[in-house]
Amino acid sequence: MGKPKRTLLATAEQTSSPPAELAEGLIIARVRKIEGNNLYSVDIPTGTEPLLVELPSRFRSQIWIKRGGFVVVNQNAFESRNNKLDGEIANVVRDEKQWRKQAYWPSEFAKQSAFPGDSDNEESTVGKMPPSDEET
Repeated sequence: MGKPKRTLLATAEQTSSPPAELAEGLIIARVRKIEGNNLYSVDIPTGTEPLLVELPSRFRSQIWIKRGGFVVVNQNAFESRNNKLDGEIANVVRDEKQWRKQAYWPSEFAKQSAFPGDSDNEESTVGKMPPSDEET
């Protein structure tokens, strides 16, 4: 039998809104790669090498994390254990728009344009014919 729906709804409600402030040892990270077996490789704002973090059992089979998504990582979770894990996922960022408004959101993860070459200075070529051979 599956988990009760109330457990699923409680987990979804917990991850839907951002906290007022992040506790000590918690950082926001971007998911780089899914390593398998509930392990994720994440990038932190300081730009060091990626961290290997674990998804706790309360999120497994309830919340799905995709590449490029954001999570809150607890780096103090595995401090006492001597293993390859660097932390544990404490929360999953679901409503990214609300999270970005918070003061603790890292500036390194600022929203970027989908078209990096897009600027207002250039003349738009939408709806125009390509140049002919005579004009070049």
